[in-house]
Amino acid sequence: MLGDKDAAAVLAVKDLNAAKKFYEQTLGLTKAADDTPGGALYKSGNSVVFLYPSEYAGTNQATALTWSVGGDFDAIVDGLKSKGVKFEQYDLPEMTREGDIHKMGDMSSVWFKDPDGNILNIINGM
Repeated sequence: MLGDKDAAAVLAVKDLNAAKKFYEQTLGLTKAADDTPGGALYKSGNSVVFLYPSEYAGTNQATALTWSVGGDFDAIVDGLKSKGVKFEQYDLPEMTREGDIHKMGDMSSVWFKDPDGNILNIINGM
């Protein structure tokens, strides 16, 4: 039924202007529309990310959004570090950690938070 349909990430934020700055300037997403009622819509590859103001922003304690970036993983992680992004450190039984990078076999992963505490993730492959 939905297996061949595109999906979108929808994230609650407290301060829409601060979130726009982070998603545009730090993460490099581009607006998908100039005027989006109720929030902001961004393109990310063939996907979209919709940000909307909510008092419940940042209350999810699980990963809200993951990017699979393949061989660009190290360059993207370094680029985010250079923009001041701080990576989260998790002690996960199935993973080892090399600095900020969590490893499980050939998979590498980092987690970080947006200004509202939404947990974001980058992996080298799915």
